[in-house]
Amino acid sequence: MNLESPKVTVEKSAEYIFNALSDVKNFEKLMPENIAKFEVLGDDIFNFGLKGMPEIKLRMKDKMPHSKVVLSAASDKLPFSLIANIDAISDASCAVKLDFEGEFNPMMAMMIKGPISKFLETLAANMGKL
Repeated sequence: MNLESPKVTVEKSAEYIFNALSDVKNFEKLMPENIAKFEVLGDDIFNFGLKGMPEIKLRMKDKMPHSKVVLSAASDKLPFSLIANIDAISDASCAVKLDFEGEFNPMMAMMIKGPISKFLETLAANMGKL
């Protein structure tokens, strides 16, 4: 299952956004208002929970300077990746698009498609808060 956020323009440099997303502590600023839990577990891993959803651990998996940050689920139960694609527009602005890639059975995919899509939209919309 592949989902995408809308592409958002942020009035920060690609380097700034890349560095901010490379620090897992900053993901708390991107979370929706209905966040029930956010906990940094290490330099490259954090745990979060939204009301009515199971808690999820995300680990920093890969980084390509100033253009991509890849997080993946720390558990094999729900194998997925969250990819932030960063495109420089100018020295002071960039475009960010989030991609969600996961392997789910059709029933699970149907159940989580709506909430995950809304979650991606919220994360993207909050990029300006970094």
